[in-house]
Amino acid sequence: MTTSMSGAEVVTIGEPLAVFAATEPNVSLVAAQRFQKFVAGAELNVAVGLARLGHSVSYVSAVGQDPLGQFILDQLQAAHVDHQHVQVSADYWTGFYLKQRVTQGDPATYYYRKNSAAANLDPQVLASLDLTHVKLGHLSGIFAALSTNDQAIYRELNRRLLAVGATVVFDPNLRPTLWPSRAEMCRVTNQLARDAQIVLPGLNEGTILTGEADPVAIADFYLQQSTVTQVVIVKLGAAGALLKVRGQAAQRVPGVHVDSVVDTVGAGDGFAVGLISGLLAGVPITAAVQRACAIGALAVTTPGDNDGYPTPAQLTRFYREHHLEA
Repeated sequence: MTTSMSGAEVVTIGEPLAVFAATEPNVSLVAAQRFQKFVAGAELNVAVGLARLGHSVSYVSAVGQDPLGQFILDQLQAAHVDHQHVQVSADYWTGFYLKQRVTQGDPATYYYRKNSAAANLDPQVLASLDLTHVKLGHLSGIFAALSTNDQAIYRELNRRLLAVGATVVFDPNLRPTLWPSRAEMCRVTNQLARDAQIVLPGLNEGTILTGEADPVAIADFYLQQSTVTQVVIVKLGAAGALLKVRGQAAQRVPGVHVDSVVDTVGAGDGFAVGLISGLLAGVPITAAVQRACAIGALAVTTPGDNDGYPTPAQLTRFYREHHLEA
């Protein structure tokens, strides 16, 4: 028997985390004493961001039967993310992490996630999924890295999404500490990318995965390794992105400057939010990448992993203030 996903446009699967973000700037995680609690996790960030823009999105995962698990469920409910396929486990815990507050550069982080509920997701969760109305699946290398169990679930969901004609967007989201070796990380991640129509490596990730330093060469690697992949977008941080569509010349999409950078964590997920929302809205791919750059820029202006993602009105105002074409 299948269970309705309430007509969700997007499905994503991943590990939800609670993050305890230090509020004292430029203090080590060892010395920090004051923290603020948020929800996090790459795929959860994307789900929250898309829901905030008015898209219907279903999130598949598991949490522990513990306070952090209930906190995450409450936050998903408040964010209007469909979480009927988030299992609650009495046997495994909810992962969390600590995040430093810095005024420059990337913050230090420390994760507590081994053997979490999400890493032990029951494969039967897929039996209850009805993908009839799903237009797009957002998949990340993080979930596949959590366990061999999750990697098998990932592959089956990817297969089912392609079978119903949904677009699969794959973000490598490299987390070396989750993999047994760098070689295995690169081998499996590139293998997963073959089954996605759109691949979103960051420049540093692309270099690790392909051995290429040039973003055009990185894009060509993914287009040449699979006939499924039609678009590669290499994220270039503040510089924007390189877009390569199969059969077309590569083009650069400039980044969007913001005056204050508070926290860079979540910027890549914000980029995915912007891209996916643009694709769902039917705008040209270049405009979707511009939206991705805009939301990625907005993401770095706040301390939480996803609280900088905009509402439609906030995005419209940001476009107007930065003289961007909608």
